[in-house]
Order: sequence, then C-alpha cells, then structure tokens
Amino acid sequence: MNLKNFLAASALVAGVLSYSGCVTNNQTAGGSVHRLVFTGVKSEKKFSLKDLNPDMPSDWSGYNYLVIEMRTSTPQRFSIWANTANGNRRIMFQPFGQGVWLRASVPLRYFQGRDQSGFDLASTINRRTDSFWMSVWGPFGDLTSVQSLSFIMDYPINKPTVEIRSVHLSKTDEGSVFLETTNVLNQFKQWAYADWPRKIKSQAQLDQEMADESKALKPGNFGYDEFGGYKNTQAKATGFFHVEQIDGKWWFVDPAGHWFLSTSVNGIGGRGGRGGGAGAANAQPSLLSRRMDDWGFNTGGAGMNRPYIIMASMPRGTNTFLGMPDVYSDEFAKSAEQTAVNICAPKKSDPLVIGYFIGNEPPWAGRETEVVDMILKGPETATQLKLKEYLQAGDTVERRTNFVFTAFEKQLQVVCGAIRQQDPNHMILGTRFGGDVPDPMFKAASIFDVCSINVYEYEPTKQLANAYRVSGRPVLIGEFHFGVPADGLGAGLVQTMNQVERAKGYRYYIEQAAALPGFLGAHWFAWGDEPVLGRMDGENYNIGFVDAMDRPYPELVAGAKATHARLLDVHSGKVAPFSERPKASSAGTPASPWGL
Repeated sequence: MNLKNFLAASALVAGVLSYSGCVTNNQTAGGSVHRLVFTGVKSEKKFSLKDLNPDMPSDWSGYNYLVIEMRTSTPQRFSIWANTANGNRRIMFQPFGQGVWLRASVPLRYFQGRDQSGFDLASTINRRTDSFWMSVWGPFGDLTSVQSLSFIMDYPINKPTVEIRSVHLSKTDEGSVFLETTNVLNQFKQWAYADWPRKIKSQAQLDQEMADESKALKPGNFGYDEFGGYKNTQAKATGFFHVEQIDGKWWFVDPAGHWFLSTSVNGIGGRGGRGGGAGAANAQPSLLSRRMDDWGFNTGGAGMNRPYIIMASMPRGTNTFLGMPDVYSDEFAKSAEQTAVNICAPKKSDPLVIGYFIGNEPPWAGRETEVVDMILKGPETATQLKLKEYLQAGDTVERRTNFVFTAFEKQLQVVCGAIRQQDPNHMILGTRFGGDVPDPMFKAASIFDVCSINVYEYEPTKQLANAYRVSGRPVLIGEFHFGVPADGLGAGLVQTMNQVERAKGYRYYIEQAAALPGFLGAHWFAWGDEPVLGRMDGENYNIGFVDAMDRPYPELVAGAKATHARLLDVHSGKVAPFSERPKASSAGTPASPWGL
C-alpha cells in the first residue's frame, strides 16, 4: 500500500473539509440516535463531544477505549477522527457486514501511535476485533484536549448511512460484538443480513452455476507456447527463465526462448495467497487449470504444470524488529543457507520455476529510528553490538537511518548469496516492496535480477518507473487489486463502485503499466474473496477473482481476458493501453485510492 502522501496529507484533512450535521431520529435508552448520511466526494460528519455524550471529558488520557454502538447500511470503510487542540488523530474503521447493531470498543492507543508488532506492512497496520477491524495509519498524537469527533467517508457509494446511539469512554475493554445476534452468517458463510443479485440461496443453485461455468470454459487464444511465452517471438533459449532487454523493452524469456510477461493471481489453488482468504479451497486442480487456460493467466502455483514463483522467505528468528532480523549474526547466515538448501536446491533443475521471492513488504521504512531503539532495548545480539559501535561516532536521526539501510543491504547480500550458491539457474525476484519505498531500498534492490513491488493505486506507473530508474532492474508487480464495498465485504485497498468498474480497473492498471519499458508482469491479490468476518488480521475484502462459493466474477474475468489478449502488443508499443480509469463512486475517481 502506498502511504507516504496519504499520511502527510491526513493531518490536514479535518482542517480543509466542509462538514454537515447528522439527522437525529428517535430517542433510545442511551439518548438520541444520530443517523449519518454520506454523499459526495469526501463526506464529514462532525460532533462536539457534548453532542454525543454530555458527560464525555475532553482529556482522554485516563481512559483506554472509545466505545461506540452503531449500525451501518454498508461495509464501506470510514475514518474516525479525534480532533484535538494539538492536532487531529485518526483510525480507519472497517465494520463487518451491515444492518446489525454492533459495539465497537476502539483502543485509544491506536489514535496515539502504532505498536511495534508485525513483520510486514499488513501485520504492522491491521488490527481486528469480533465486530470490526481497523487500519492504524495515523496521524497520531496525544488525547489530552479532544474537542470533537468526526466520521469521514471518501467516495461513498449509494448514500450509505451510519447510525450511532451511544458513545462513551472506558478504562476497560467492553468487548466488540454484535448486539442483536451472533448468527450473522448463513449456511454458505455469506452475510445473512443483506441481499444481492449473486447471493446463493440453495445448494442446487450453486451446483447449477458451477456446472454452467465448467461447460463454458475453453482454452483462450493468447498466442502462448507450452511455457506461457509468446510463441511467435524469439530470444536466446537457455532452458530456464531469464530476463532480456530487447529494443528498449524488458521481457522475461521462457526456457524455449520466447518472450514472456507474467500474469497471475496470488493464492491460485489455495486460500487467497499471502495472509489467507476464502474462495478457492474447494476448487479442483483440473478446474483451476481450465480457468487459467480460458482466462489467459500464464503463471500458476507449484503442481499446476505451468511456470511458477517460489516464496523463499528466510526465517525471521526471535530477534526481529519490524521485520529486520539479526543480520550480522552467524545464526542468520546459517538460517539463510539452510533455507536455500531446503527450498532452492531441490528446484535448481526445474525449468518451470521463474525464480524466488525472498520476502514481502518490509514495513520499517519511515520507522528507522524506532528500529534502532528496539535493537538497543532488546537482547544482546551481533547487530546490537554493531549498532553501538556505529553510534559511538555520533547518534543522529540520519546516522540511525543509514544504519538500518546498511543492515538491509547486508540482509540481502546474505540471502541472495545463499540462494545463488544452491541454485545458480533461477532468478531472484526481489522482496515485494510495499508502501512508499525510499530510494535507498530500491538502490539495494540492484542485487536482484528483478525488482518486485506491490502497488495499490488506480495507476501504478509512477511507482513502477521510479523502481526501475533507481534499482536499474526490470520490475514485476507482486500485488494489486480493486474491490467493491458490497455483499457484506469491504472494498479492499482500492475501491471501485461496482463490478463493471472493477474490471475496468484491472485493464487500466495493467495496460498502463505494460506500456512502460521496465514492466515484466503483474499479479492480482487475491484468488478468492476474504472471509466476511475477516482473516487473521481482520481484512474482509471483496478482492477475489472468485467469491466465497468459488464462483468467478464474470465482469472481472472478461476484463482480464481482454487485457491478456493485448498485452504483447501493448508492451511492444504496437497498440495504445486501455485508457478508461475506473470510477470509485458516482462522484468519480480520486488521483489515488487515498483521495489525494
């Protein structure tokens, strides 16, 4: 996820937005029910504390939780802002489902700052409860002089509402639960308290839909050879995948010597890929292969008799700080060597292996001084000793930051050296950078054969071009997606207003990227929708090529097929890329998914 501009602008949002009041409806035992209706581009509903609860103090420092009883008409996320005399604090709030009263016990510490747990971006930012989950993005600060509370929704779809009937502070966690019922899912694990055209009502309906899809599947005409490369092209054949720059454009080259652009879906044949999910667990391998042949995806999972990428993540060990291990220790070098022996050595003769990812979304960029503090306060390690020696020459923010970047370079040197020792035939495809990546991280990526980045935007060209320029390596997009806040599910990191616009998002994103010289391919996240009540960190996104019942989204499939049929010509410069940006709502599309 790309957060730098988002975080920088967030502190200004409450100061530049206009806002309107709420509609107050019937009285309840807890007081008035405030009904918030969101419309337009960026809709804010702002309350003084006394409007919400006459007894609520402005100094929240003696409390631990903000407790709200609410009911939403939509699973679309919104932000809750604590506006103080010293600045504005915010958490992103994602309700599970819709149409049911719930209690949200929101930890105040997430208005004040992140904790220091987690090893990649998602695990450092997402926090779940039993009735909602939140993204901890900031801005952060103290809560000693809170003046008002705001609820803000960007690009609301279909005039969604949030009803609020109780707000108070608490020193203890009062529990985040559904208040009217605990049976919020039906037998098919769909949200029970909403209806939509695709909702499964019976097993017979599901069986019929799956049978109809199976009959319609047939191999598409994408011009692929047996490896998924373009059979009417030719470069040097080495028997393994490699990269070449041809007429100013970078390409994967498959073992037969044909140009290749990697298209895939994270978690194909599994449970949603990195982080889990729902959807494909019930699909048979034969059905998955037929779908890939029909839809034009040429990169799959191991065991599918088509090219694939292996995740060769190194063990993190116990002394790991925001994903940064004890890189100067003998133990880390030994673990890297053993991982390469176990994972890479057995694959060194497999022509279907494209290469190795060695990690996912290092989360410490922008938090380097925190990492240094964590190392100094932790147990004695080789990295701590190296750090203390380094800081004797001066302890400044700049030097602390440089130490972390240097440690990262050391980490990559150790890991890449171990892999290349055990498998000299296959490429190292990077560590799937995420968020806003500083240039020193991209410079370190020059050690890779390919630089991989995860870019959650409507258009990834700026990030891809910068990664290519700074690293000097061609770029593979490891993750992207678009989602719709519907059917009880959240929109994902990048929202579209409906499934038709989601398909346009796929086409626009990939074809705009493919027009750049450094592009090597893009992988969608994820194969299946995430569970309605969230995966391990709470995410409950409508981001699958298939839903929880393993049924494809036909609009998205059609869009992917259209783009895959054009990808060779787009990257070759023979045709212009698809140019219609998807709409986030009827109000249009922001420059970025963060509304900036």
